Amino acid sequence: MTTKTDVAKHILVPKHAKVSDKEKKELFDKFKISANELPKIHKKDPGLTGVDVKVGDIVKIIRQSHTAKEAVFYRSVTNV
Repeated sequence: MTTKTDVAKHILVPKHAKVSDKEKKELFDKFKISANELPKIHKKDPGLTGVDVKVGDIVKIIRQSHTAKEAVFYRSVTNV
């Protein structure tokens, strides 16, 4: 018997969330960057299961950190 598991809910997979347009503008203004300068994440990445994203969106990845409690990373959604 085969059962499907939701990879995004695994304890080792950090939280992935779509960034709002307002938060995206604030991110780009604060760091003076564009979406092309962010690392990429494929729209079919298992960590994005359940997150409604399309190519061009920005994803915030929140990882637990022993020293800083949380570490936040941003990725640009791509299909390449």
